[in-house]
Amino acid sequence: MKLSQNGLKFQSLIFGGLALEQTSGEAAVLWPLAVYVGAVFVLAAGMIGLSYVLGERHEGRVTGEPYESGILPTGAAWIRFDVKYYLMAMFFVILDIESIFIFAWAVAVRETGWTGYLAAAIFIVILMAALFYLWRMGILDWSAPTQKTGL
Repeated sequence: MKLSQNGLKFQSLIFGGLALEQTSGEAAVLWPLAVYVGAVFVLAAGMIGLSYVLGERHEGRVTGEPYESGILPTGAAWIRFDVKYYLMAMFFVILDIESIFIFAWAVAVRETGWTGYLAAAIFIVILMAALFYLWRMGILDWSAPTQKTGL
């Protein structure tokens, strides 16, 4: 739909149900993006379709068995893991996120000045207090059979 406002011609584009008013010059800039997105969807659908059409369909004796790098599997594949493995994985992810925040602060240390330094110091002190709390509760000690209930 073309509209005229203050002598300018506008063209309405529909993306995902949202109408965006754009000048015809801006629409000319966006069409390569639309072509690219369409090509990505066509290529992905084509690869999935070809793998379905050309893929093997057989049901052998060991098709459903877990692959253990050439070693014969022992026991069931569905075993219970101790919750400590999941806790350690969560601590690792949290540590990675914290390191990203500290790295971002280190990149912008000159722009943030003493206020940024104070904020980063408080952040690190809170992290150290949380680590101390986890250590005192016995969560990081795998040899302990039970956790403590208080400090």
